Amino acid sequence: MIKVVGVRFKTAGKIYYFDPGSLLPQEGDHVIVETARGLEYGEVMEGVKEVAEEEIVLPLRDVLRIATREDDEQYEENLKKKERALSICQEKIEKHHLEMKLIDVEYTFDKTKVIFYFTADGRVDFRELVKDLAGIFKMRIELRQIGVRDEAKMIGGIGTCGRSLCCHSWLPDFEPVSIKMAKVQNLSLNPTKISGICGRLMCCLKYENDVYVQMKKNMPDPGDRVRVKGRQALVVDTNILEGKLQVRFFQQGEEGNPNGLEDDVVSLHKKEIDRIERKHTKAEEPVLDEEMKEILGD
Repeated sequence: MIKVVGVRFKTAGKIYYFDPGSLLPQEGDHVIVETARGLEYGEVMEGVKEVAEEEIVLPLRDVLRIATREDDEQYEENLKKKERALSICQEKIEKHHLEMKLIDVEYTFDKTKVIFYFTADGRVDFRELVKDLAGIFKMRIELRQIGVRDEAKMIGGIGTCGRSLCCHSWLPDFEPVSIKMAKVQNLSLNPTKISGICGRLMCCLKYENDVYVQMKKNMPDPGDRVRVKGRQALVVDTNILEGKLQVRFFQQGEEGNPNGLEDDVVSLHKKEIDRIERKHTKAEEPVLDEEMKEILGD
């Protein structure tokens, strides 16, 4: 077992493990740690604890100290510099006529580097921009291109549910989301209804997917045929959450062969089904239009 402390650097960011050494930082404390890009100021999300060696990536970097009042002031000073840095960078982007959208800027705690985040449709030649910025800020400059999901995570906003975006408020990692999840949940495949403000499929499609997949077991799809007490019926609709389905029974022809459908629609519970005769041996993939294909591409 190895003693670690969990530190986060941004709201809803990932938690990284560090070696606390002889220090005993508590949850909620701010600490100065050594990272690959220099000294950083972070918040302790998990106090000192022991974890198995296979759960972490060695070697661990050190927690240098619990943040002092001077450290807090320096961190706040770095935040105040952001507006000026954004303004200067945007001015230089327009000067060089670059096709890029500036999203955010971040100073490292030790002021050795300033990082500018941007989005763009393709590759951008920003070599001249870096030269101009380095001449102004007198420190290392890094321009980092991010995707539209990361843009939403940084900027934030209100989702269609009326709450703050999950990625901005609490979701540390983006998980894969597929159009199949919307289909399993019987949601409309209308892009405007299942995509977030980032233009990609909503992360919340993932939250209940496992439950729907589990409940969908032994549940036929619309178009399938089922046997109920010796009679054959066609499934016309399903309600996965309630475990119910709407069917129309086949009229009995000569020798018991199906001969047309009855007019009445009957509601059944999936437990009443004796056998399911699938319409397809393999689940159909939804047909996507060009707008949906664009949403799925990240």
